[in-house]
Amino acid sequence: MEKIHIFHTNDWHSHFAYWARMQAYIQARKAAYEQQGDTVWLCDIGDHMDRSSIFTEATLGKGNVALLNEADYDVVTLGNNEGITLGFEDLSALYEDATFDVVIANLKAIEGQTPAWVKPYVIKTTAAGTKVGFIAATAPFEAFYRELNWDVSGAKEKLIQLAYYLQDKVDILLCLSHLGINEDEALAEACPIIDVIFGSHTHHVLPTGKTVNDVLLTGGGMFGRYLGELTLQIEDGKLQKTTRLHASTDLPPLEKEALQAAKLTAKGEALMQQTVFTAPKTYNKEWYHYSKLSDLFARVMLEETKADCALFNAGIFLSDLQKGPVTALDLHRLLPHPINLCIIEVTAQQLKEILAQSTDEEWPRMALKGLGFRGVVLGKILTYGFKLDEHRRLVINGQLAKDDGVYRLVTLDLFTFGYFYPQFNYAKKQYVLPAFLRELLLDYGQKYFAE
Repeated sequence: MEKIHIFHTNDWHSHFAYWARMQAYIQARKAAYEQQGDTVWLCDIGDHMDRSSIFTEATLGKGNVALLNEADYDVVTLGNNEGITLGFEDLSALYEDATFDVVIANLKAIEGQTPAWVKPYVIKTTAAGTKVGFIAATAPFEAFYRELNWDVSGAKEKLIQLAYYLQDKVDILLCLSHLGINEDEALAEACPIIDVIFGSHTHHVLPTGKTVNDVLLTGGGMFGRYLGELTLQIEDGKLQKTTRLHASTDLPPLEKEALQAAKLTAKGEALMQQTVFTAPKTYNKEWYHYSKLSDLFARVMLEETKADCALFNAGIFLSDLQKGPVTALDLHRLLPHPINLCIIEVTAQQLKEILAQSTDEEWPRMALKGLGFRGVVLGKILTYGFKLDEHRRLVINGQLAKDDGVYRLVTLDLFTFGYFYPQFNYAKKQYVLPAFLRELLLDYGQKYFAE
């Protein structure tokens, strides 16, 4: 009989409150298992980093990779937070110092060189000679990746092709999936030769897993709240698969573990203290009204994109922009969101519909979670450059809109995912990448707020 234990984590999003205790627990269990002759590996299923974290922002994810190295991870794949929140060069360099295997089947450069760390699969062999294959794929946000010079198409198809390619080369086949629970279930139905699919992306929690078409699926929530443990037992040529989740709150706490997490933030803060520009006056925020800060940011958006008009929510501002020296840290605290601009081509009639929808009384106080938003409430929907006159006619920048006209509206990418404005689903869109909102404000400040 042989036993293989695989600890797995996913969707940390740079929340490190439980990082130290979890890694200490893993190392203790690993030592105990190895003492009895078992094999132990450690995997992460993506979105370990999140640039809303000051530590991650200051190190552009390299600090996260260092943490994974120190914790002796064996196999890692990318989530969308690694893939689409960094520019091409930064992502290409992200894992160059990794001491673990980075496995991803659906990532390659459109132009130029695909990084050497990209591996479509890896095969690991236990002391008993059992060969275990790892394949992986990430969520194909193709519109974003394409703008960043990456091709991520065909995730499911490539995983199936790899599975059949490896079928006679490995004894056990495992898939690290940053695709979400629905895609995991579809993959299991289509490819039962995969033994286990480690799930992530949709933050689903499967305490003892879920079996679909004899494929075991896992899911460990988010923010390090759970540690997954898969046990593979091989006896007389038969494979038995069991999985469970350990709640981080149940793991033995460590002395000064809160201090360890705080030290990561402090390290990031120290790296972001440089003054980037000097604000000539204070720009105040308002979550339920227009403000000096929203007026300034509308100018930033329109200056950057040369769009006809702009729409965004007031809740994106988490602090005022104070008069005087402004640091990179100030801008991160003001706009921590991993959000980009998007230019959308819309008709005059659609702009009228958008104005009507934007008056929804429930939206401003909505405690939005996800879509890249890291604020408290959505806040008032603010529109600049377009309005209705007293005759209910659409006016764009002081001119009556043409009924057959097509106009360029700049907004935030969070509004393009179908939850707020259905009109955006099929409209022509161009995402402004890779700069986040705070980076656009930084560039504007350096250009117009010279000392």
